[in-house]
Amino acid sequence: MSSESSISVTGLGKDYRIYGRPIDRIREMYSVRGRTYHSVFTALNDVSFDVVSGETVGIIGPNGSGKSTLLEMVCGTLTPTRGTVAVSGRLAALLELGAGFNPAFSGRENVYLNAALLGISREEVEDRFEDIVEFAGIGEFIEHPVSTYSSGMYVRLAFATAVNTDPDILIVDEALAVGDIRFQRKCFRRFQEMQKAGKTILFVTHSVDLVQAHCSRAIYLKSGNIRSKGEPKAVIQDYLEDLFGSERSAATQPQLMESPASPPSGTMEEDRAGVGGKIRVSSGKTRSPVSVKCPPDLCPTRPLYNSNEYRWGDQRVAIYDYALHGENGPVRGGFERGQKVGLDLSVFFVENVKDLIIGFTVKTVDGRTVFGANTRERGIEVPSLAAGCEILVRFDFICALIPGEYFLSIGIAQDDLSRDNVAVDRRYDLIHMPVRGAPGDFGVADLGLAIAFPHS
Repeated sequence: MSSESSISVTGLGKDYRIYGRPIDRIREMYSVRGRTYHSVFTALNDVSFDVVSGETVGIIGPNGSGKSTLLEMVCGTLTPTRGTVAVSGRLAALLELGAGFNPAFSGRENVYLNAALLGISREEVEDRFEDIVEFAGIGEFIEHPVSTYSSGMYVRLAFATAVNTDPDILIVDEALAVGDIRFQRKCFRRFQEMQKAGKTILFVTHSVDLVQAHCSRAIYLKSGNIRSKGEPKAVIQDYLEDLFGSERSAATQPQLMESPASPPSGTMEEDRAGVGGKIRVSSGKTRSPVSVKCPPDLCPTRPLYNSNEYRWGDQRVAIYDYALHGENGPVRGGFERGQKVGLDLSVFFVENVKDLIIGFTVKTVDGRTVFGANTRERGIEVPSLAAGCEILVRFDFICALIPGEYFLSIGIAQDDLSRDNVAVDRRYDLIHMPVRGAPGDFGVADLGLAIAFPHS
């Protein structure tokens, strides 16, 4: 184990014996020939990573991928089948709801019990007890049996106990999803305080936004194996591509044409307004049915194109061009605070694809979502056109953002009942959005705030 590591996991694996019938356990136990009556389920296989002291690491992955099993072995509440876990420092954990609580004990008694399990003296707990009760915010219920608690009260007290025992390492499973929004905000403020104090945090979540916002590194688990680990943005992209990507092979990807395409034109199909602007989908003209190859990608030649965009999907329908324009002409060097902007998107159908969703998202440099919308949520039907057709999609919006650096992502997906949606052509961080204007305000949204003293 590295001297700088708080957690070191090496070759970790966990197997479970699965018996078809209860009696098979007894038959196997007393089998003279040593015959087996079970199958083996591997919940975790050959997992290795280090968490450096002071890091916040997020673990993401679908249900059943082994995330909770991993945390339990790191905490020492589950014995690994193979491999090792080394932990340096005092560890506090918030695993599944109510873990470590005795339902017959009062909240007060459970606080002392949990602290004792962490090796904290009664005197230390007494010094911090008022802080724990105040953070939990459960009032007089601290003297009631925890069997009378709601799920929210359970997690409040468990988290308050964990973070107020001065741990070097905090491990949190999905339990925080139970708390109300105010308590969640309170928890993440405490996360930030612990990060500044150099504490190590390891937590499991299904929210990629939380990983992006709070983690220095991320780990993506699937089927008991590490599929990706490293910088949060890259790991999240791997996770989303695996979750929503098409199962088609790369051999079916469309090929580029040699000659450029003319801009699409047509009549209006949909035009529905909503918060943040309008999304318009125009039916397009049909190309010769002989050629159904995608036009060359013209996006890299356009102003404000981000060469570090992340593009994925099977591209049965492809985004191949865009144009930005304001009230006074094309947008080239950036956006003005409060400016009205139009984005025209050229989309080509390599194949006839039904049930399409077209989305628009603006994010900060560190990946936090500022605004997002799509045609499915707004009830706008995207035309299903034949191969060789194209459409124009227009997004009209107001750049109501505080001056700073942002990125605009565009995506096309296919609605899918079993997987929610399947990526067709997603272009994350396609357009760089530098927003200019008078500095001084902070945050993201521009509310057009005025400050005055009318009666002075």
